[in-house]
Amino acid sequence: MTSFPLTFSAEVAQARKAGTPVVALESTIITHGMPYPQNLEVARLVEADVRDAGATPATIAVIDGALHIGLDPEQLSTLAQAKGVAKLSRADMAVCIAAGRTGATTVAATMIAAHMAGIAVFATGGIGGVHKGAEDSFDISADLMELAQTPVTVVAAGAKAILDVAKTLEVLETQGVPVIAYGQDSFPAFWSAASSLRAPLRLDDPALIARAHQIRAEMGLPGGQLVANPIPTEAEIPAEELAPVIAKAQADATSHGITGKQVTPYLLQRIFELTEGRSLTANIALVRNNARLAAKIASSLHINDAS
Repeated sequence: MTSFPLTFSAEVAQARKAGTPVVALESTIITHGMPYPQNLEVARLVEADVRDAGATPATIAVIDGALHIGLDPEQLSTLAQAKGVAKLSRADMAVCIAAGRTGATTVAATMIAAHMAGIAVFATGGIGGVHKGAEDSFDISADLMELAQTPVTVVAAGAKAILDVAKTLEVLETQGVPVIAYGQDSFPAFWSAASSLRAPLRLDDPALIARAHQIRAEMGLPGGQLVANPIPTEAEIPAEELAPVIAKAQADATSHGITGKQVTPYLLQRIFELTEGRSLTANIALVRNNARLAAKIASSLHINDAS
């Protein structure tokens, strides 16, 4: 895909050689999502979920200036314990590499790296989007523009519930990004399985999602797909219960002057505190659920490519 040097783990290199399905995984959930050692335990669980569903996991990160596609167990453990790791998106990824630093990849950066490595499917928790009050702050995640230009299918539990989800869907529509709810008509609400918003598209079969990915490529259409996979109902937090919690967290962020890249981690931590840890438990469940679906989609793509 590119002449830029990529560092492949032994497991991913073997999968590439064998032509078997691979699923990309982000690394900010490890470095910015939860404390050690829980972050390492969850990273291992998500990778195991991908393997159990028939694909090879490729956790992506920049380590000492090298862009890694897949991490070996020692690297995963070291990253989980590292301090001062940069949070990388499209704008700062190259600078981190040039300076020989270490950085964890967001949705946008993971999509870029996955495409460079020839990986078509990526599993994450939730995408970034339009923040509440964006009409004044102009705070809109680079994830949305990345989906519009980088041909990777992203499996997520919708957009993070702290966002203005309706405006996020409007931007995705404007950018021509297919938003496909898996198995339901409602657009998933991250920690909640359903929302009041109807998803633009619906598919119930991973093989059809894989075929849609291929057809976009055959038509020469730029960009990827967002597959909105609802959290398992037994793990969700009802939307009506979450609404006042999110409002409280938003108000706290405003009163403390939290802006820019610090908004999302602050809100997630505050919601964790206000829900007494339930939001993190739900987050783990939805990420694992997304990993399993992504592996099925990647396997279907592999079958279609081989036929």
